[in-house]
This record gives sequence, structure tokens and C-alpha cells, in this order.
Amino acid sequence: MNILITGGTGFIGSALSQQLLARHHQVTVLSRKPEAVAKICGPSVRAIGGIEELSAKDDWQAIINLAGAPIFAARWAPERKRLIRDSRINLTAGLVSYMSAMDTKPAVFISGSAIGYYGDQGDQTLTEPAPAGTDFSGQLCQDWEQAAQAAEKLGVRVCLMRTGLVIGPGGGLLQRMLLPFKLGLGGRIGNGRQWMSWIHRNDWIAIAAAMLENPAMQGPYNATAPNPLTNAEFTQTLAACLNRPALLPAPAGVLKMLLGEMSELVLGSQRVLPERLLAQGFSFQYPELAAAIRASL
Repeated sequence: MNILITGGTGFIGSALSQQLLARHHQVTVLSRKPEAVAKICGPSVRAIGGIEELSAKDDWQAIINLAGAPIFAARWAPERKRLIRDSRINLTAGLVSYMSAMDTKPAVFISGSAIGYYGDQGDQTLTEPAPAGTDFSGQLCQDWEQAAQAAEKLGVRVCLMRTGLVIGPGGGLLQRMLLPFKLGLGGRIGNGRQWMSWIHRNDWIAIAAAMLENPAMQGPYNATAPNPLTNAEFTQTLAACLNRPALLPAPAGVLKMLLGEMSELVLGSQRVLPERLLAQGFSFQYPELAAAIRASL
């Protein structure tokens, strides 16, 4: 396949690009820093700097849309929230507009989303039909998905990946948590009862590969492992894998003061199950957290 990826230099996108190359696909990455693409994604990956470089005569069999400003990089001031939304929704809408002008439409459009779609739902088990949350993350993901689904009117098959907390070597959630836990300074966040729905990066890539190849896959999918854990269970598992204690909790009040509205990312609860993937026979390489962590250390 000839595949275009936006956000291809990120933690997920770079590994995805390398895996697609290994499967003998042709890969082009759209990046704000095209000069860095070959080093990050592979020397045979073509790089372009923006949508304006695309042509109606391009022949993509698939477009994978992963671009977006980091959601946890800075406090959610109004201008930061606008950047987070615009970097996802405007680019997605731009890609759909580009597809509408293409002489030959791609067969599939795989677009990113997140389990933040559901908002803070406590202990409720969440599968794909569950409604969107009304908080910032919920509205963001809902609008992001709607922008991508506009491609269906062009006859393009659209798959939406509601991604959980991604675990893998060299980045993602685990990289942010490792130092305090290695020093024995880690612990639960708040009361620890909030659910954490996670996925190993290899499984995420395998889901994307299945979407490329299986024309029956369409619509939203929860890209999460089938065994979510509470924050207390998650942090105890991480500490055990590192042979360290997990004795120092991070008080919810302190996090709310430091992070403001962004604290909902670590204090909110999403108990998400990949119901549609399991129903379609997808097999997870890392269904259990301990094995996923050990494979990533």
C-alpha cells in the first residue's frame, strides 16, 4: 500500500512507520519538521511539510491521521486549549477536504481519537456505544471524530481509534512515570480508585494494521487492552516490576492546584473495554499490564 501518515514522528507514529516499512508498504509522513522524518521514521520514508504539498493526483490507498499538539505538555490555559483543538480538528477537516479533491480516493482513513471521549465515568464499564463526555476531553474527541467521519460521504471507509494510555519503550506514559518509581518515590494518584485503560504500543500498531487490511472494520474502536486496572493496581504493578515500593501517594488537591483543569487526565476514571475488537477476533499480544511493562523496560 501507498500510505500517508500525519503525526508520524511521534511516539506511536514513528514505530508505526517502521513497522509498515517492514511489511513492504510505501510510507510518506506529513510533519512540521520534515527534515527529521528520515532519522526518526526510517531513511526510505518520504517527508512532506504540509497539506499544501499534496496533490489531487496523489494515489494513497490509506491515510492515517495521528497529528495533534501534546495534550499533557502544558497547563490548559484558553490559548493552549485552542491549540489542542485546532491541531486535531482543523487538520482532520483539511485532510477530508483534500480527499474530496483527489482523483482517486483512499480506501481507508484511520483517524486518531482517545478514551477521553467518554469523560470521567467512575466505575462504569465503557464500550464503544457509550456516550461522549461533556468535559473538555470528551467534547474534543467527539468533534475530532465527527471531522474524520465526514470522509464517509466521499465513499472512504473511516476507522476511529479511541486510544488508551500507551505503554512502550522510550516514551509514552511509562517514560513519564519511571523516574519517581525507580527512586522509590512513586505511589497512587489521589485515592487510586480511578480506572486506567492502557495499551501496549505493539498492540496499537497491530490494530492499525488490521484496519488497513480488513474492509469489515469501520467506525469507532477502543484501542485499549482488555484488562484495565485502577490507579492503585497500576502503580503497584509498576513498582513490583521495578522491585520498588509504591508508598508516596500524590494528593488530589495538590494535583488540582498544580495542573488546574488538566488534572482530569490523571484523576478522571475510564474503565474501557475493547468490545468491538474482541468481537472481531483481535488477539492482544499484551493483555496483562505486568508483561507489557516488562517488555517496555
